[in-house]
Amino acid sequence: MRPMIRITAAVSVGLALAACDQTRSADVDRALEGVNVIDETNLNDIMLTVADPEEAVAYFRRAVAEDPDRVDLQRGLGTSLIRAGHYTEAVGIWRRIVQGDEATDQDRVDYAGALIRTNDWDEAERQLDSVPPTFETYERYRLEAMIADSNEEWERADSFYETAVGLTTRPAGVLNNWGFSKLTRGDHEAAERLFMEAISYDPNLFTAKNNLVLARAARGQYTLPLVQMTQVERAQLLHTMALAAIRRGDVDIGRGLLEEAIDTHPQHFEAAVRALRSLEA
Repeated sequence: MRPMIRITAAVSVGLALAACDQTRSADVDRALEGVNVIDETNLNDIMLTVADPEEAVAYFRRAVAEDPDRVDLQRGLGTSLIRAGHYTEAVGIWRRIVQGDEATDQDRVDYAGALIRTNDWDEAERQLDSVPPTFETYERYRLEAMIADSNEEWERADSFYETAVGLTTRPAGVLNNWGFSKLTRGDHEAAERLFMEAISYDPNLFTAKNNLVLARAARGQYTLPLVQMTQVERAQLLHTMALAAIRRGDVDIGRGLLEEAIDTHPQHFEAAVRALRSLEA
């Protein structure tokens, strides 16, 4: 009987070891799956933020082709297409997302943003109207302000811009948009204040500097504002101011500003040279 006991014991130990190995293998597989998910999430985030836009588009296209039912990958593709400037294709991706069962309010806001980039303002407004008022985000109010602007609903636009500014820690872009809205309405002083505030949040925002010069020139102020600027930016702003002066009929002032822009630019300033030649001709 003793040999049989030993054989039985050995078999039992072997089965136990096999079960232990299987358990360890399953644990390792589960752990590796967790690592893969973490790695994929991190890679997706990198592609959506710091990666080259075209590279991100290629990455998410491959991912969607391999797993077309994953909405998070479709969202990544839609966002990447916007970053890369492929707006028409992005509209198609976001339309498919909002028509799906997993669509969220944020998806509709993102779809509206893509529609605005293709100048489909009416459909963008319909999409935002379908989002409940309790969904309050910076992006939603920024788009609402832009649509109100396009409809010349100035009070609504101002209200939406003000709300959007309060919902972000980086309001330079929306302040610049708000200032441009004021500029188109002819409220040059308010526009100038908003552009200055935008620059205070982002001293490198050249668009706001350029708009600030336009607002000042519209009031006949042909001196550069006291803001941080490079030598190239200074030349470009002088060029902008010169063209604004010429449009207002101040041709001699415009000619002088063009000459100053050419002298200021560290390289050959072709645009200013062409403008000066046209003026002299």
